[in-house]
Amino acid sequence: MSTGRRVVRDGLVVGLIGYAAVALFYSVFDVLAARGPVFTVNMLGRALFRGVRDPAILLFPVTIDRGALLAYNALHLAVALAVGVFVTTLVARADEDPARRRWTAAVLVAGGIATVFAVGFLSTPIRPLLPWWSIVVANVLAAFAAAAWLAHQRPGVWRRMAAAPGGGG
Repeated sequence: MSTGRRVVRDGLVVGLIGYAAVALFYSVFDVLAARGPVFTVNMLGRALFRGVRDPAILLFPVTIDRGALLAYNALHLAVALAVGVFVTTLVARADEDPARRRWTAAVLVAGGIATVFAVGFLSTPIRPLLPWWSIVVANVLAAFAAAAWLAHQRPGVWRRMAAAPGGGG
């Protein structure tokens, strides 16, 4: 398999892992809160695609909006796959070119922080349902799960990425 195809394939798997980790986290989060396994995803879909802006909606029983739920899942999956390919491409290039390692690490950290803030901003209407800590935990779990899989596929990649400042290792 060519290097480019491998990077794309690995990126798609990384994206799927990130998507699944976040979905699983929120399913468990919702079940533990006695709301049903797709409550948060349903509310995110309703906020994003149906214009739900009033947190008072949470005071009443909320029905599942299948269209909003599917649309949100499709968007989340598409974004996760794109991020997975982007991250894997960055890591592959930095692994081949030590001079890129510091920049790549900074981009990965900044991207993780930007993701948390973007999700936080987009979910403001349902903040009582989706606390900041849950956004951070879901994204950290996704990042660690994807990084673990990538480390398994590319043994030593994280050691090389953390090598001497400036990528001299």
